[in-house]
Amino acid sequence: MRKPVVPTIAIIVTVFAITVIIIPVSTFTIPFTVMAAQQQQNPINSTASTQQNTNSSSSTTSLPLKTIFKQAEASVVQITSKIPAAAADPLNPQSNATTLGSGFVYDNQGHIITNGHVVGDAKIVDVTFVDGNRYTAKVIGTDIYSDIAVLQISQNNTQAQQLLSSIKPLALSNSSKLEVGDQVIAIGNPFGLSDTMTTGIVSGVGRLLPAASGIGFSIPNTIQTDAPINPGNSGGPLLNTQGQVIGMNTAIFSATGTFSGIGFAIPSNTIIRIAPALIEKGYYLHPYLGLNGATLTSDLSQNLTGGAAATNLKGIYIDTITKNGPADKAGVHGSTIDQYSKKHAGDVIIGVDGHNIVRIDDLISYIDQHKSVGDNITLTVYRNGHAIDLKATLTSRPSLIPFLTAPSIPPSPIPHPPARPAPLPHP
Repeated sequence: MRKPVVPTIAIIVTVFAITVIIIPVSTFTIPFTVMAAQQQQNPINSTASTQQNTNSSSSTTSLPLKTIFKQAEASVVQITSKIPAAAADPLNPQSNATTLGSGFVYDNQGHIITNGHVVGDAKIVDVTFVDGNRYTAKVIGTDIYSDIAVLQISQNNTQAQQLLSSIKPLALSNSSKLEVGDQVIAIGNPFGLSDTMTTGIVSGVGRLLPAASGIGFSIPNTIQTDAPINPGNSGGPLLNTQGQVIGMNTAIFSATGTFSGIGFAIPSNTIIRIAPALIEKGYYLHPYLGLNGATLTSDLSQNLTGGAAATNLKGIYIDTITKNGPADKAGVHGSTIDQYSKKHAGDVIIGVDGHNIVRIDDLISYIDQHKSVGDNITLTVYRNGHAIDLKATLTSRPSLIPFLTAPSIPPSPIPHPPARPAPLPHP
């Protein structure tokens, strides 16, 4: 008799002021961030019949939903990887647990794109296509900052070689063209139900999403959607009405562990930029500025000097600076606390490379989209009633090994907050 499927969902708790905050000001709490991957007992394999697929048209004409599904379904896969028995269920070390997620075909060389949190620490995973054929794939690159992983199907048998001659990659579109209200389609394997399609609209663009690793950085420019996304959908494509990939389904905000109307997808432009590096080198270097801040509010502006001009100021309130980091070397000032425990404001970033900056999102997105390690950046900061330009040279983000070597606690089947809040995003 088949054991019942019991989804286990990893939870991240985050506290935001607007989208990012690292100082004690008024906050908005989002109780649970659920990465839309699933752990289950005895994974379900797809048994759907093979259907002929063709690449989606590059035309701007919207295709019928059933046409989009038929064209894309053979390029969407189910990904399963084994979890060490003790980590999966310490009370039942003999349990045969796996993680289950989705992915999609990236090119004709057998590369599959999925979320990093779907594969975790696994080196080898199983990839199952809609016709039920299962193949072994190697994890060749993972970027925990963007939650992107690239797999490559092993070509060690005739069946795999035949697959590579017939698979059809999904076309990736320009996600920067998306607008709120655009119709989108999600395809994946929610709760192990393979070959599932849901639809919705773009609910928001340019969102900041905490990285799955929970180490304080964020994924910028993510797409918010109301297309139903549930555990098992992670890594699956979010398509436009031409059948092109405009994002990768990644996470939901939920207090129950299931979809509640707010889902998030990593934008296709991020995949286009990072995936080639993961294929070539196995890693991607992200530029790093080395400061923590928040969007300036009226409460925070009261601590600034400069009279009425400071009251109406827009920008990023700088709280802390990483010692010897790019911002520190450029001369950026963070806030300070005097002997009476009173906080004194530091600099406010009001521009970057000649562009006005209003929110912390603007700075993180600008660096992510337009800068690389070693690039120079000019920060215009407001200090003591004056605007000054400071030049910094971006370095790569510090190694995460010290943060990732501690053994993780097995996720609970009942969503609940961790013992202490997760670190919050910063550039």
